[in-house]
Amino acid sequence: MPAWHDVFGHDEPYESQADGIETAIETADDRGFTVLEGACGTGKTMLALTAGIDRVRDPDSDYERVLVLTSVKQQLRQFETDLETINANLPEGWNPVSGLTLVGKADVCPYNRENAGGINGENVYDRCETLRDKTRSLVGDGGTTSASALSAQARSQQVGLADSGNAGGEFLETAGEPTPYPSELPEHEDVEYCPFYAGYLDDLPEDGDAIESVPFDITEQGHLTPAELVGLSASYGTCPHSMMGALLPDVEVVVGNYYHAFDPLTTGSFTGALLDESTFLICDEAHMLEPRVRDLVSDGVADTTLRDAETELTRVIQAAETAPETASEGATADARLVREELEDSDVTLSECKELRAFLADLREELDRRVEDHLEREHGGWKADLSVLPDDEIPLRDPEEPGRDGISEWAEEAGYDGGTWVRARSVGAIVERVLDTAEDEERTRATPVVGRLLGSWYQADHEKHFREIELERTWNDLEPEGSWRRAYSARLALFNCVPGDAIGDRLAEFGGGVLMSATLEPLDVFREVTGLDALAEDRPVVERTFPIEFPAENRASFAVDAPKFTYANRGNPAEENPTRRLYGDLLAEVADSPGNVLVGMPNYAEAAWAAGVLEARIDGPVLLDESSGDGETEALKREFFGGEEKVLVTSLRGTLTEGVDYSGDRLSAAVICGVPIINTASPRTKAVRTAYERAFGDGFEYALTVPAVRKARQAIGRVIRGPEEVGVRVLLDARYARESWDGVRKHFPEGEREEFQPVSSDMLGFGLKQFWERH
Repeated sequence: MPAWHDVFGHDEPYESQADGIETAIETADDRGFTVLEGACGTGKTMLALTAGIDRVRDPDSDYERVLVLTSVKQQLRQFETDLETINANLPEGWNPVSGLTLVGKADVCPYNRENAGGINGENVYDRCETLRDKTRSLVGDGGTTSASALSAQARSQQVGLADSGNAGGEFLETAGEPTPYPSELPEHEDVEYCPFYAGYLDDLPEDGDAIESVPFDITEQGHLTPAELVGLSASYGTCPHSMMGALLPDVEVVVGNYYHAFDPLTTGSFTGALLDESTFLICDEAHMLEPRVRDLVSDGVADTTLRDAETELTRVIQAAETAPETASEGATADARLVREELEDSDVTLSECKELRAFLADLREELDRRVEDHLEREHGGWKADLSVLPDDEIPLRDPEEPGRDGISEWAEEAGYDGGTWVRARSVGAIVERVLDTAEDEERTRATPVVGRLLGSWYQADHEKHFREIELERTWNDLEPEGSWRRAYSARLALFNCVPGDAIGDRLAEFGGGVLMSATLEPLDVFREVTGLDALAEDRPVVERTFPIEFPAENRASFAVDAPKFTYANRGNPAEENPTRRLYGDLLAEVADSPGNVLVGMPNYAEAAWAAGVLEARIDGPVLLDESSGDGETEALKREFFGGEEKVLVTSLRGTLTEGVDYSGDRLSAAVICGVPIINTASPRTKAVRTAYERAFGDGFEYALTVPAVRKARQAIGRVIRGPEEVGVRVLLDARYARESWDGVRKHFPEGEREEFQPVSSDMLGFGLKQFWERH
């Protein structure tokens, strides 16, 4: 029996599971990646974890940890559950597999979790950094105390408050555990500090490994969820976020999000230690790898951030130019500090002045371009700012790569490459000066602007697209008639082709598994994620595991109805033959017993479909609208509970991917049209053009294939287990025909055969026959 059976969490694997595990192990031993499409129920999560943990626990392997990346919270919890299953079934005498789920500071800060100490979701990051700095300054070189004394002082303050009967003397409790500190932040010599961070520093050895500061044995804990990490750490009086960082290199399984591996800021400050050949990578929901990483490696800066950076530069310049004989004592000290910092760096005062002038001129140019755009596209816009839509202002022709208008303007205005590139160094020194001179809890704007300006100048003009983004806001402080009253503007640098960034990052890992239920066509996936380039030196092995549940339990229809495109259907307010037919077809599917999911191309079409169904069927119809997590979770609970319902949503929303519709939660799903994103958007045109140049077919690679994956994800919500029964319906001729614009070719062969084409007048008959049998 293979060694991996010892860590496999169940009695016996499926045949495809065993094949996948052995393939992943063999490929990883050769420093390669397994690309796996597996239908729901093929056990992909357990497959990948088993292969990775087997490599980590093999003494002859170079792998030291498994890093799991997923973009969906539901899948994150699935990995946690499967790790619990593995640990519950390990051979007698084995230590549990140690693991950790990564989250942000807001999720683990005891004060933020309990809304205590003046810390909340809006200020937690800035407050945390400031309190850490203050704590370190109290105990560092020239400090007035020690970390141990600070921790003890906070504990004694707690006891004193409790003895006095002061309500504030209650112990801070979080994650179901009491902490040894008060609910309010303690002070030492009128300086606020974080007692949890002081506790961490107290346990941190001067020259040792950070893992030595962990007050509990990770080998005995198994996998730690965020709540469990907070409860353990806070009850010991140490910082949960610092514990996360200390544990990170030493646990066997780390579960996180894509940004933990692909976001430059996160990897530079937190997870960089995981990015090496000793890490076995599991990239789940890998069909989202390309769009997620595109967002992470793109950049931008708001107009308000440019303004704040200009203000910060002014404060530094004024302090540096203050004459000692005319300044107050405090101002003299600030001036001396600024001059000393500048002298110790390679940044000059003239460079600070040049960047300030550049930012002032840049804001004027941005203002001019926004005004011109609004006059051109929305004449008379000042009469009613409330009706202005979100908008994009391209800075070049999106279909003709070339230099952008802002770069050309800057050159004509006399700002050369040195101004752009040196902005990074100027930003760094401004941050250092202000952090030293001012007691403010805030993130500095100049370093953010400096990074953007450097990237803007250095990025190419073929794979990157530059534009001004206008997002609807409302700010009463801006003058009437100013676009800034209605809009937040942002200079955006968009990475159209993120494959190089993905491939370069994947190359840093030892090997692993990239998997999803919807990766086909695999050749396209390999190209756009940089895997083909990686395959020149390392193996990339493909595996496809189709759905294995009884075929008689499901019916799959590709209905040859007129294409559900804007040209055919018009806007939702129109009444025409296409909409009448789709209304009839939707009602036929919605009449299925049990819960029914309806997926539409966008939220406007979802609202139309919900209105049609409310008038045509007897049961409740729920409409998912673009909203926050809380509203979405409430909608899911309502859908799953009580009587049968129809849920109508956008295929670009969050209810069609990663949501568990297992058991009797869903009996039918119907998809209207191919959910191709708005092709009129300048950004979409730029991506299509860049893909055309990189891969030969921009429309297929950039638009059609991702849209088909969206549809397949939604339709895959129905059948999640061997006993489940349900109907899957694709409405649109492009799913049914092998035509020039058909999408059947993008389905795996077995799935394509299941979705047999039927005419629109035969759908009702097919549904009736299926439900009569079940």
